[in-house]
Amino acid sequence: MKRSLALVIATVAIMGAHRASAQEVAPGPGTVEVTVIPGGATFFTSKNGAPKFGDYTLGGTVTYNINRVVGIEGEVGGNIGVAQDLAFGGLTSNLKTPNTVTYAGNVVLSAPTHTSVVPYATGGVGGLTVFDRPALGIANTDSYLTGNVGGGVKWYAPNGRWGIRGDYRFFAVRGKDTGAAFLGQDDRYGHRVYGGIIINATR
Repeated sequence: MKRSLALVIATVAIMGAHRASAQEVAPGPGTVEVTVIPGGATFFTSKNGAPKFGDYTLGGTVTYNINRVVGIEGEVGGNIGVAQDLAFGGLTSNLKTPNTVTYAGNVVLSAPTHTSVVPYATGGVGGLTVFDRPALGIANTDSYLTGNVGGGVKWYAPNGRWGIRGDYRFFAVRGKDTGAAFLGQDDRYGHRVYGGIIINATR
């Protein structure tokens, strides 16, 4: 009898420990997440003579998840200029686009799926700094106000410590009269997509 009772207690203890361990490493967002963005692309649409063009994108984000639904995210990215055919100033020339830096603060709303796959919607405001490119008439480094809205999907590994992320944003760049004609005198719009690696800093 004592042996049977001891066996039952041991079994319950082991199962309880296993469940607690499973809960500790369950897949899903951590309180603080870092996303490393090794690759993506940003595409500007054409407007009023300013050409459409695309750049290679990389960067990173830090997200503080207030709870499973609401998070606050800061992001910094770089768009690396790429040589391409640009229809600008009445001519089409193969030129390298300007290098730019983006930065934004966003609100992230995640679906409380309680699984390893978490869709989300996001939006925020920030800025775009365009570095000089004399060949395109950009004589000085200049900055513009931006806004973005979009969403994506996160997937978390079974240990909950890392994951991957696919993200899409529609963005707007506020034009200004002093901006270079290539980019900045009129409001511009574009699209950005990227894939990232998530690191759960609080796991």
